[in-house]
Amino acid sequence: MRSFRLLGRCLLPVARPPLRQPWTCRHCRAVFSRFASSSALQTGNDEGQTSPVKRKRGRPRKDRTIESSVAQATPAPVAEALEPEPESTSTPSIPARNFEEDEESSLDSLVPAESTPIPEPIPLEELPSPLPSAALSSSKLSALHSRLALPRQLPLQTFARTLVDPTADPNPDFNNASLAVLGGDLIGYYMSEHLLCQFPRLPVAVLFAAQSSYVGHAGLANIAREWGVEVAAEPGGEVDPGLLQFKRAPPGFDIETLTPASDIYFNRRGDRVDWRRGQSSRITYDDAIGNTLETASHKDEEDDEKPQQPSVTTLDRASTGFIRAVFGAIYLHSGADATHAFFTDHILSRRLDLSTLFTFTQPTRDVSRLCAREGFDAPIARVLAETGRLSRHAVFVVGVFSGRDKLGEGSGNSLNEARFKAAVNALKGWYLYSPPKGSVSLPSKAAAGGPEKNKDWKPAHVDAGEVVA
Repeated sequence: MRSFRLLGRCLLPVARPPLRQPWTCRHCRAVFSRFASSSALQTGNDEGQTSPVKRKRGRPRKDRTIESSVAQATPAPVAEALEPEPESTSTPSIPARNFEEDEESSLDSLVPAESTPIPEPIPLEELPSPLPSAALSSSKLSALHSRLALPRQLPLQTFARTLVDPTADPNPDFNNASLAVLGGDLIGYYMSEHLLCQFPRLPVAVLFAAQSSYVGHAGLANIAREWGVEVAAEPGGEVDPGLLQFKRAPPGFDIETLTPASDIYFNRRGDRVDWRRGQSSRITYDDAIGNTLETASHKDEEDDEKPQQPSVTTLDRASTGFIRAVFGAIYLHSGADATHAFFTDHILSRRLDLSTLFTFTQPTRDVSRLCAREGFDAPIARVLAETGRLSRHAVFVVGVFSGRDKLGEGSGNSLNEARFKAAVNALKGWYLYSPPKGSVSLPSKAAAGGPEKNKDWKPAHVDAGEVVA
């Protein structure tokens, strides 16, 4: 009788196991490959002879026999795989390698040459501005970041860069010049957008005056003082990164050498021309708020060198550059929505009475031209009330009417004064027109929201312009 032994999970014949049996059970194949090299399993079965494995009693699974599985799987013989392969004579011989010499040569290559000395670290006192890594350990910078409720996406290293003026560190990679340019354009765009959408009939002169009051040098310097920004006495690498750093202008310094006055114009050749510019020139050649562009020097046609940057500045101008750089940094790290929200919280939260920015020389003539342009009836001044005509303190109340509509009303000590004020109030009522609160749609909000969120967007009202007499 043939004896069987339990190998793995199947009953295998131990007396005469076949060497070329393609085992169907993975446990049997593992056990057979382990004992195939031993002498106990070396038997004399013929090649190709197969002995079926006895299975336990029971119903076969879907009439599947071992013979069918043997016919499907025909792996390579195990005995032939175990035989050593003959050595080929055509294989080239590998020369012996001296690993000690290779190790010595690799170590010699790591030793630096004597002709390349190691640079010594530069003292902090010799650096023009603090290192970016110092921003992480500055308590003043972290406190200012938290006090302004800046977005978390704005890192402290970038926020510390906004406090470095170009006069402190001329390197553009470490000062706030590039961020200030981007922030200045964003502030000017948001400010002009708000004024033109809220007050579409403002004259150009009043528009420039309102923008200068909100985002000019004086306005932004006041915001920096309200934020509690501290100023360093002198810039340097050892200064705390939370301080505003710039080189102060000495006492008696002519500030017009940094920025020309508003009534001085430099033509394209760089020549200074002393005449008062018109509104069209301010719109075409000047900045967003109608001031001349800031330049330190104007080069001649024969000089190919670039104009030098100013070496000193004032506190107001350094504070202006800092606030503009903050807006630019927020836009780069957090996007347009966070920038516009920051602008609304810190710029538009201040109140400005636009009616105090108007100046009229001949308001009665302007009212007549306005009524003629819009197709209204000719304006007529009527006395509404008066008291003490024959006394020293007479008061007259005069109204300007166009047909049955009253355009304006004013009071004065004389009839001419009351008529003048009535015409001024009529012009202010026309120029300070504002659409209803819920009907104003800002183009910047429409661009950021996408087409799906702007189905109810309405274009802004565009007026014919101011009255030209």
